[in-house]
Amino acid sequence: MMQRAKALKVGSRVRFEGRAQTLVGYTGTVVRLADEEGGTCLIQLTHLLASKDFEVLDGLVDSRPPVTNVALAGLPAGAVEEVLWWERHLVEVLTGTRPDAEPGMAARPQFDPVTHTLAQRDQAKAAELTEETGRGMSARTVRRRRQRYQAAGVAGLVDGRSDRHTPVYGRTDPRVLEALRKAIAQESSGSTRKGTYYQWRTRQILDDEHGPGAVEMPSRSAFYRLFERATAGLHTTGSARTRRSLAKQPDREFGQLAASRPGEYVEIDSTPFDVLVLLDDGKPGRVELTGLVDLATRTIAAGVLRPTTKSVDASLLLARAVTPELMRPGWPQALSMARSVLPHRRMLELDQRLEHAAAKPVIVPETIICDHGKAFLSQNFRNACTTLRISLQPAHQDTPTDKPHIERTLASVASLFAQYVSGYVGRSAEHRGQAVEEQPLWSLPELQALLDEWIVACWQNRQHDGLRDPVTPRRMFTPNEKYAALIEVAGHVPLPLSPEDYIELLPASWRVINSYGVKVGHRVYDDPALHPFRRQPSGVTRNKDLWEIHRDPYDVSRIWVRNHWDSGWITVFWKHLRSAPVPFGDLAWDHARQGLALGGPAPAELEVSSAVNDLLRRARQGPEPGRRLTARDATVAARTAATAAPSWPRPEAEPPETAGPGPGAGEDPAEDAEDDLADVVPLKVFDPRKEARQWRR
Repeated sequence: MMQRAKALKVGSRVRFEGRAQTLVGYTGTVVRLADEEGGTCLIQLTHLLASKDFEVLDGLVDSRPPVTNVALAGLPAGAVEEVLWWERHLVEVLTGTRPDAEPGMAARPQFDPVTHTLAQRDQAKAAELTEETGRGMSARTVRRRRQRYQAAGVAGLVDGRSDRHTPVYGRTDPRVLEALRKAIAQESSGSTRKGTYYQWRTRQILDDEHGPGAVEMPSRSAFYRLFERATAGLHTTGSARTRRSLAKQPDREFGQLAASRPGEYVEIDSTPFDVLVLLDDGKPGRVELTGLVDLATRTIAAGVLRPTTKSVDASLLLARAVTPELMRPGWPQALSMARSVLPHRRMLELDQRLEHAAAKPVIVPETIICDHGKAFLSQNFRNACTTLRISLQPAHQDTPTDKPHIERTLASVASLFAQYVSGYVGRSAEHRGQAVEEQPLWSLPELQALLDEWIVACWQNRQHDGLRDPVTPRRMFTPNEKYAALIEVAGHVPLPLSPEDYIELLPASWRVINSYGVKVGHRVYDDPALHPFRRQPSGVTRNKDLWEIHRDPYDVSRIWVRNHWDSGWITVFWKHLRSAPVPFGDLAWDHARQGLALGGPAPAELEVSSAVNDLLRRARQGPEPGRRLTARDATVAARTAATAAPSWPRPEAEPPETAGPGPGAGEDPAEDAEDDLADVVPLKVFDPRKEARQWRR
């Protein structure tokens, strides 16, 4: 065993002048020693410690590192065996007995510390090892091994040749490695390239920084070994999407945002949905999924499918989150909140809207974390958050790791739901099958209904790896179970929304109320209720006395004007609503204006309305013989029809029968149907030739 002496004290046994003695006392720096025959002597401590044959015989402590010392980890089996062999012999030199000796066994005479010095024992061990191994072993070799063992334990006996560590990047010039790393970093967001490109680019960087030929490039095989080590885990020659994602990860310890109650932190994001949808014109198309995920319970508070995500979609997503998901016809009763683990009975006493609710919690967000998408940073979405008293927290620019939960959740929707839907196209072109568009496809409303049912039935009742019990980590909770547990501590405060509250969530603009009404997007809206406010200031001086207008981009049939004088909202219909009864949106309107404006002056409002009606009629009827819709016409028509139906409650208001008040307004159509029809008076057909002959006469 390796022995290290403690401090000398009364009773310590030492060897001095060739015999064993005991320290029986000391005065200052003078110590008294007594031998085994009863003789005593006084000696200076400095002289005692400086003596060549001085050695402490007892008062020693076993400090030999265990066999499983980290110094032996990773060594070859032969090297470990040699270290342990040397340790057994050196322990005998130091203590007189081997580590595996039985307790009480006497030391062999040539290794007895009482009668032999360390030098004598080193010499005896060298002679023994020479005879045992057949190799010449000097006392100097044994002494050097013993000194290393006394200084560093087992690690001092390890042969450096067997523990040689090759540098990760070999003996490559550091300038070559630095240039290669620069080349890899430059292409982190680019297209995937091969190793030959990086070899060429590294050469270019070295020539630019150090001069042509100043730094020697490694051979082709050496460079590829260096390239393989430098790009480990970076997907440099693999998936470009994975490479970009890894490049955006922070180069530091990952933080973790912990939520202790439902709605404390909520993340929102949009992603293309990997399923083809049958649009209104019968053509397949892609849509986007916008989701809202609660961090504390991993509940998908709301998820909507739209052709393109706009700020109004993000705003109305908040309204869906704070509104209970009602049971729908055809849903099994097992999906109701009353049959779930949620505390339905107690929550029903606070919120009567939950009486016929499905088994999905109502999440009232406190803080929403979003990326820098235009829909989420729009003024409309900010106003919606302010209306609902929600704090909006944008993530760092181009840092998806700031909101990893929504990123992973939307990916899980693709793997857990989308791949089972007819029309699934995969996450990229290389994962897409053949003739996917020929499969039976769902319409957008049907697919939305399927998604809503899947969230209630599957996602909310599926155990989530991020919802583990901190006391018993092997147990996982479902989102509904986690919500039921947290609601006992955090409580539930309902947030009912009226139709007026939904209007507050729509995009806002500021306009003048003219004599003819309000013009929004080259469309004129008018109503008799606007009479007191025509050409009048609103009183909102910070917006130049203009009037606040809210509108739905998916429906141009009406707008809502805020009554700044008496509060409330005024529903104002489009003047040409009767000539264009289909509620198309801004996309179709702008497309029709562009088509009519080509090569001529700006079209009149009624002409735009007729053009839009014609576009929708052609899209619904299909292409005429010898004439087909352009791809742009078909896309606009299909996406407009897909979002024509409103997804939120509106204040009921009957549109005017005509563009303005007039006789017959307000009459009962049923009574008109009972009246006799007037006689039909046929009109003559105009004949231009006959008319010309009459003029000649």
